[in-house]
Amino acid sequence: MEESADKIFVTPHAVILLDGASAFVPVPVPASAYADYLGRFLADALTGDPAADLQEILAEGIKATAAHYDLKAGESPSSTVTIARERDEHLDLLLLGDNTVILPGGEILTDDRIDRLDLEPRRKYRERLAAGHGYDDEHRALLRELQTQQAQHRNKPGGYWIAEADPASAQNARTLILPLNRTPWSVLLSDGAYNTMAHLGVLPRPDDFHITQATLANILWDCHRWESNTDADGCQLPRAKRHDDKTLAVALMT
Repeated sequence: MEESADKIFVTPHAVILLDGASAFVPVPVPASAYADYLGRFLADALTGDPAADLQEILAEGIKATAAHYDLKAGESPSSTVTIARERDEHLDLLLLGDNTVILPGGEILTDDRIDRLDLEPRRKYRERLAAGHGYDDEHRALLRELQTQQAQHRNKPGGYWIAEADPASAQNARTLILPLNRTPWSVLLSDGAYNTMAHLGVLPRPDDFHITQATLANILWDCHRWESNTDADGCQLPRAKRHDDKTLAVALMT
């Protein structure tokens, strides 16, 4: 089985979720390796300094990961990064890329700048899937063209920002500070988990049920089976791949 490009790291005060971007054009290092190295750097940094500035340690992590793999901007794997960190009486959030955070009251946070590019290959592959063409050769060609076009907008003003080889992208991450008495929990999801769960109406809300690992695992497996058995060609829920990696984490604040 192919290694998941979704990675979760936990420190005594933080949860870190990364989703390495699937590469339909060649990159020098697998996205899973990139996300793993960057995630470990961030976890070590936040363990050593739980109050560290999140954008600063992300910039340091991107720089270290690029140096470790000898990566060049525009020609490298990339990854989303989401951090939920408990600090004093606050919840610090950082979002870079299209992971999702669910908060009490049903508030949903994400960084949707890549989707707002509204590129033609994305529109076309979704239209073809909705029309029943499935995951054929033309679909794969559209994905390669989509990634080529996205790269032209990556980590540039007016485009979208993602962890890759340029540490400056960290300063464009979206950050938020919330009081803990309003946010006793948060749910972090990769887009592969969020998109299918939202489509099926099974997004987890810890206010509504007792959270267990088994409960969450069953929800994810139900989504995976639905993709296989009900929507194998992506007609009901147009998506780049039949199955994307699906990862979620629930952070319960003390």
